[in-house]
Amino acid sequence: MSLEFTVAIPARFGASRLPGKPLRLLNGRPMVAHVVDRALAAGAAEVVVATDDDRIAAAVQGSGARVCLTRADHPSGTDRLAEVAQQLGWPDARIVVNLQGDEPLAPVSGIVTVAETLAGSDAPMATLATPVHDVDELFSPNCVKLVRAANGDALYFSRAPIPWARDAFARDRERLPEGIGFLRHIGIYGYRAGFLRRYVAMPAGALERVESLEQLRVLEAGERIAVALAPEPFPPGVDTEADLARVEALLRQANPL
Repeated sequence: MSLEFTVAIPARFGASRLPGKPLRLLNGRPMVAHVVDRALAAGAAEVVVATDDDRIAAAVQGSGARVCLTRADHPSGTDRLAEVAQQLGWPDARIVVNLQGDEPLAPVSGIVTVAETLAGSDAPMATLATPVHDVDELFSPNCVKLVRAANGDALYFSRAPIPWARDAFARDRERLPEGIGFLRHIGIYGYRAGFLRRYVAMPAGALERVESLEQLRVLEAGERIAVALAPEPFPPGVDTEADLARVEALLRQANPL
């Protein structure tokens, strides 16, 4: 029997760098509709668009996704999905994959892998990582790194290079040391619905505030996050006009008229 899971897509209208981002057109269709396509192609039993805006809700009508209107004041997509879990009455064991509304090129294999990783673990949350191949990426604070325990659970996430290769970096910081296996975090998550309800009751911890990484709230509360390697690369999401043009060009290459 195939794994049954829900994909929930947080889609907020307000965005400082690209207002109205979920509704921006890619090949004549709103970006959020392309994200719904990826979720459906992954075999999700249910796809839910969680939004605070009627225009986004209207844009996905007929797409195969269910719409859940939420409050506009949620500090994160995870908080928004917790409201969805409450509204829709998801059972505690329901597997929910959080696919961001600005990921129109998210690989189907990655969506499935998150769901499978969670199903195969007793951790309440799962995510993906991919190897770091470039030293500039390793040292960039915009690239979130992570380290894992031997069982695959996350030990820590950071904007700093981790683990710190003390001896190698004392000699040279212009190239990656061999044999370390640095990992970059990919921001797609799986949760059990019951954990979403626990998450919103957790206070933001000091580590989350210092690093500005919401997943640290989970670790600081003593909860586990299972981490799997992404089966294929995740293209960058859409944050700017330049990103929008890049993604549209890629979609046209994949689906020429």
